[in-house]
Amino acid sequence: MKARTVMPLVMMLNACVPASQHDVATRANFFDTSLPPMKSFATSIPKAPVRSNNDLALDFIELSFQMESGRKLPVLTRFETPITVRVTGNPTVTLGSDLTRLISRLRSEARIDISQTRAENANITIQAVSRAEIRSVLPQAACFVAPNVSSLAEYSKAKRKPQTNWTLLKKRERLSIFLPNDSSPQEVRDCLHEELAQALGPLNDLYRLPDSVFNDDNVHTVLTGFDMLILRTYYDPALRSGMSRGQVAAALPGILARTNPGGINKTARFATRTPRAWSKAVQTALGRSISFEGRTASAKEAIRIATAMGWQDHRRAFAHYAMGRVMQTTDPELAHRHYIEAERYYSITPGTNLHRAYVATQLSAYAITRGDGAEALRLIAPHVNTARASENAALLSTLLLLRSEALELENRHAEARSVRLDSIGWARYGFGPDWAVRAKLREIASLNPLKG
Repeated sequence: MKARTVMPLVMMLNACVPASQHDVATRANFFDTSLPPMKSFATSIPKAPVRSNNDLALDFIELSFQMESGRKLPVLTRFETPITVRVTGNPTVTLGSDLTRLISRLRSEARIDISQTRAENANITIQAVSRAEIRSVLPQAACFVAPNVSSLAEYSKAKRKPQTNWTLLKKRERLSIFLPNDSSPQEVRDCLHEELAQALGPLNDLYRLPDSVFNDDNVHTVLTGFDMLILRTYYDPALRSGMSRGQVAAALPGILARTNPGGINKTARFATRTPRAWSKAVQTALGRSISFEGRTASAKEAIRIATAMGWQDHRRAFAHYAMGRVMQTTDPELAHRHYIEAERYYSITPGTNLHRAYVATQLSAYAITRGDGAEALRLIAPHVNTARASENAALLSTLLLLRSEALELENRHAEARSVRLDSIGWARYGFGPDWAVRAKLREIASLNPLKG
């Protein structure tokens, strides 16, 4: 079973995970007229990865031949025919447009022959159900994908049977994705991107990948240029279902020379593997199921392992971020120091602009609590466009609300009102119902000492 339990990296946000009872891929866990209308993203701005093909080949193999739980997958499995997708259940009003955009991207960027249908024999069924229904079969999941079933009821009956065991799969023919229909539009979309990517391709997540949804830190919420390249490679004509790890490894240099010619002569980084103990430590530190003392000990362990491994990358940063999250209510000064350390390591790691935007929410919030509007504005400024380009409405609205409070501190009240109004449309996509939007408005306004 492959489940996502770690919290996302944005302020106070909730976090989707291929499924069988044996291994499950999940993502852990509307409108009235009194607020401005919801905003949504119309275009995608994917960036092609800057990677050595040697690194890409290693990433591809580790993503494709292992479950997140550590269980090995003996052969590559994928769809060997044109792929059809249908939606059932009671979908949210935004799911249709988000699915249409995603399928368009998969066709153009990953070059996968995939299309929507209403036929009952679709290869992939996306069933929209309540969070309670999902958790009745997988308590820790916000969403998940399962092989060889077409409904949640069918999965409930088959979850302990061989037909839903990913390790026994020889090729993919019929899968179902189960999405919540009572979560925010962004949460539904984020689940859609991650679960459809896993329905089509790799089932593993790697913490060492800074620019991918195939990473348990939940930083990236829509498929990136790296993810599209991985999926394009997955469906290259030189590969097929049933190939062994060695056969795929032998074919990858030729495939990547075609799909990523810029990576042929690029020097490989060969990032170290991530110990399972570190993964467990950060997940525990960011979880909610144990005591403060337990979370603190786990965050310290994550930092200790990162230091012992000699990491200077986003994983070292994430360990400090986790400690900041643990300490921010009991010792804000110590939390702030860890957020500064997180920013320091992110700043020297390529491909972490989005990570830095998340940390900027914490650093700028701290500046606002101290009445330093100018510093908060300086911290926020580089990251608004990053959040917009990454299609992260929750993060974008948070940054804009923080900017509004910083402008208030600088006596720029008209600008503050304009920015706050802009933020609300994004907050409605990012956080969902009006009560959640209003709670976010109150939460960030409470940081301002002039309103205390």
